[in-house]
Amino acid sequence: MMNYKGYTGNVVFDDKAKIFHGEVLDTKDVITFQGQSVDEIENAFHDSIDDYLDFCEELKEKPDKPFSGKFVVRVSPSLHHQIYLKAVQSGKSLNKWINETLKNHITSN
Repeated sequence: MMNYKGYTGNVVFDDKAKIFHGEVLDTKDVITFQGQSVDEIENAFHDSIDDYLDFCEELKEKPDKPFSGKFVVRVSPSLHHQIYLKAVQSGKSLNKWINETLKNHITSN
């Protein structure tokens, strides 16, 4: 994974074509890039993000950033109840408990 200006790029090597190609993951818009070396793929990634941001600015549109900080998770009623009880026992709201639990899990791995 590559990161630049808040965007994440995923890179794959095509051994038949002997080329790296990548796609930006953090947007619904399609942004791709390619290169034949690590330096080329990194430069192409940066150039693609910069071109995308310039294009959005020209159109006077906000660049797509699909992560609002809200998402819906469907769980069984039993699990919902168990999570709620854990939150209450810890003296936190359900939202705060889930947020902290997810953050702790991500940072511990």
